[in-house]
Amino acid sequence: MRVLRSSRGGSGAGVVFRALRMSSLRGIFTGSCRAVMLPRFGGPEVLELRENVPVPNLKPNEVLVRARAVSINPLDCRMRAGYGRSVFEPHLPIILGRDISGEVASVGSSVKSFRVGQEVFGALHPTALRGTYTDYGILSEDELTEKPSSVSHVEASAIPFAALTAWRALKSNARVTEGQRVLVIGGGGAVGLAAIQLMVAAGCHVTASCGGQSKEKILATGAEQAVDYTTEDIELAIKGKFDAVLDTIGVPETERIGINFLRKGGNYMTLQGETASLTDKYGLVIGLPLATSLYTKKKMQYRYSHGIDYWWTYMRVDAEGLAEIRRLVGTGKLKIPVEKTFPITEVIAAHEAKEKKKITGKVVLEL
Repeated sequence: MRVLRSSRGGSGAGVVFRALRMSSLRGIFTGSCRAVMLPRFGGPEVLELRENVPVPNLKPNEVLVRARAVSINPLDCRMRAGYGRSVFEPHLPIILGRDISGEVASVGSSVKSFRVGQEVFGALHPTALRGTYTDYGILSEDELTEKPSSVSHVEASAIPFAALTAWRALKSNARVTEGQRVLVIGGGGAVGLAAIQLMVAAGCHVTASCGGQSKEKILATGAEQAVDYTTEDIELAIKGKFDAVLDTIGVPETERIGINFLRKGGNYMTLQGETASLTDKYGLVIGLPLATSLYTKKKMQYRYSHGIDYWWTYMRVDAEGLAEIRRLVGTGKLKIPVEKTFPITEVIAAHEAKEKKKITGKVVLEL
């Protein structure tokens, strides 16, 4: 494995903290830390581990978290390559990363839920400019929750962004309730696995499509049926209609299949909404109205042709969802398996492995 070199020429393995000051348990913290910066869009090689990156002052509702583990999400790799450039390019260099698990180092003046030293985990909104690939992450109070002692920081860091994405789709958009039938297209990924476990815990009947290597894992989470799309015809293997379909793949064929599996009044949700791609292509002024128009058109089309609701769904912070995620993690009912860990100094190697699909499961960076 290559060791990522910092922009100052050092190895980044030994970090020097300067001008660190803690005053009181509410913590005025000034200083600097290591952070993986994205100075320009491109392949994994553009990532730079820099030392002495300033830590901003906390706003009243913010929490400073000493990171112990941060996971790599597909969104991180897409952002690095230029996805969302219409939002992020004016702010380069930025710090990548959404998930984090660690200890509270300092809290803002209005924070009541956390104390210094407490173990927490959570996730940032997809559009956050200062991510979590850093020794000290900054999250708002409602983006964090207490880490259950039953899981490690590595295990905890793999969960929140994926689980909150699934929660947003199934509980906030579709409002799925006990006893309903849910189909997850692409159940083998982190969001798919989280969705299955959340819905099983809610008393739903869950079916999932997946690659053959994921069938046993999906059935072990409580799904009633797992269909290998590489060897089986999904439309023949799955019977009956569903109240909700979460499509984590989001190509035209899976959209067609998902829509046709819904009963009237059901909800189809795709993770592959076109807002970012259209704004990247045409700019915010043209792209955002164009995306809104396309989305509205599709919602109306499917409402009249199939009697269902259609959603582009994205992760969004949800205090109720995060509390339920913490509860399920603590009771062992929500797990996202981690396939491999890398030290933060090998973030380039970690991104290369994900990009070349050498590692299909979850990857976590340890600090």
